[in-house]
Amino acid sequence: MIYKGLTERIIACAIEVHRELGPGLLESIYESALAVELFQQGIRFARQKPLPVTYKGQSVGDFRIDLLVEDLIVVELKSVERNDPLFEAQLLSYMKLGGYNVGLLVDFNSMLLAKGIKRLVL
Repeated sequence: MIYKGLTERIIACAIEVHRELGPGLLESIYESALAVELFQQGIRFARQKPLPVTYKGQSVGDFRIDLLVEDLIVVELKSVERNDPLFEAQLLSYMKLGGYNVGLLVDFNSMLLAKGIKRLVL
């Protein structure tokens, strides 16, 4: 139940950012704006959180999670012309590697942001 309410709050923040800025900007701009909105709404988050990757017990590198909200929900941001199934696979990989159950894929390059949001659950 906590995930549903929290994802709804995150989505509301993303919609507010999209309402103010519109589509067509760089992903980094949306990430910064969403961070401002989450902060103003009192939602805890980490930006560009390192996610170490190990293979057979050896460290092989790090990924960076765009936003990790309340240490529970992975938020992957995009601003792309075409949605690619690879983006969902990327988010699922982050979720599996980090042990997170819920993720949001948010593509700000949509005329209607609600069509650019996908909620994924492991």
